[in-house]
Amino acid sequence: MKTPTKIKLHKQEHLEIIWDNGKTVKYPLKFLRDESPDAGNKGETILWKHYAPMKKAPLKHEAYLVDKIEMVGNYAIQIKWKDGYDFGIYSWELLKQYGDYLEVRENLHQDFDHKH
Repeated sequence: MKTPTKIKLHKQEHLEIIWDNGKTVKYPLKFLRDESPDAGNKGETILWKHYAPMKKAPLKHEAYLVDKIEMVGNYAIQIKWKDGYDFGIYSWELLKQYGDYLEVRENLHQDFDHKH
């Protein structure tokens, strides 16, 4: 499994992770907050019963600002946001998947935006 060699917050805009394979991924903070992997945001399944995510009001600006980032063991980080929200744990595997998604999304935009 890939692990980060460096994690750096850039001007409350994105979280940059340099992975041990040399790849650098910039995760927009809005994306990380909106995709928080906690049960209240994504829902959960317990004993084959699915519970839908909680309905929530639109987030304010401070919801997308990082207060602090803490390590969770040697497999994840937990982000505490300026509005006090700190429920999601972002595992290395999840962050790798998010990075792959962001790369595909960026490449698709470039393909569609490119005029021949």
